[in-house]
Amino acid sequence: MQKMIGEIAGKVWNILGKKGRVDISRFPQILKEKGEIVYQALGWLAREDKIEFHKKEGRTFVSLNHKEQEIFKKSD
Repeated sequence: MQKMIGEIAGKVWNILGKKGRVDISRFPQILKEKGEIVYQALGWLAREDKIEFHKKEGRTFVSLNHKEQEIFKKSD
């Protein structure tokens, strides 16, 4: 299970690197994965301080933090 969560976290990281800010509720649909796994992957990234959460009009968005954005740009 941890391996799967880590793999999904990597996919989330890449999506955020490419798209910027994404509505958190869209990730299960984007990744075609169960919400339970996707939200655990987001928790993993949050615990590692790689993402930031933003509230707008009652919705929650997530993006890579500045340091991770720079890492993504260099890896692209």
